Amino acid sequence: MSRIGKNPVEVPEGVTVAISGQQVSAKGKLGELSITLMDEVEVSQDGNQIWVRPRNESLRARKMWGTARSVVNNIVTGVSQGFTKQLEIQGVGYRAQVQGKELVMQLGYSHDVRYPVPEDVGIQCPEPTRITVSGANKQRVGQIASEIREFRPPEPYKGKGIRYADEFILRKEGKKK
Repeated sequence: MSRIGKNPVEVPEGVTVAISGQQVSAKGKLGELSITLMDEVEVSQDGNQIWVRPRNESLRARKMWGTARSVVNNIVTGVSQGFTKQLEIQGVGYRAQVQGKELVMQLGYSHDVRYPVPEDVGIQCPEPTRITVSGANKQRVGQIASEIREFRPPEPYKGKGIRYADEFILRKEGKKK
């Protein structure tokens, strides 16, 4: 029995949800998102609540029940509030800035690292050592943040590199004499 799936998805003010078969689309102030759900679940709307239920009692249907409810919740939250990932840059001389449609980073290489900013995601640098990735699609925001982090992942000895703001790096002790 899914504990997540039992709860309805609350639709906030200013968001319109359209359900047609297995297609769920939400439209709000931050854009429009749609998802096609798997056949094992059925979706219904009751006022400002969206209910997700399994079609039968098979193991796969019960697994997809909670997953489908989470995905529907993410698109409703995405078009109303959006999602944000914070990245921090640590290291002497490491910094980032947005120039036009590109994120330009100096990460200790002999060249600047340039990352083109996608249309559906916003990237800002409030400080030279902070990068904020925001957008309506939770998966896309996480993927872009992960791609930026891959340019210089944090290393365990000095902690230099790009890390998530809430990430803890396990530090190692250096060589002993």
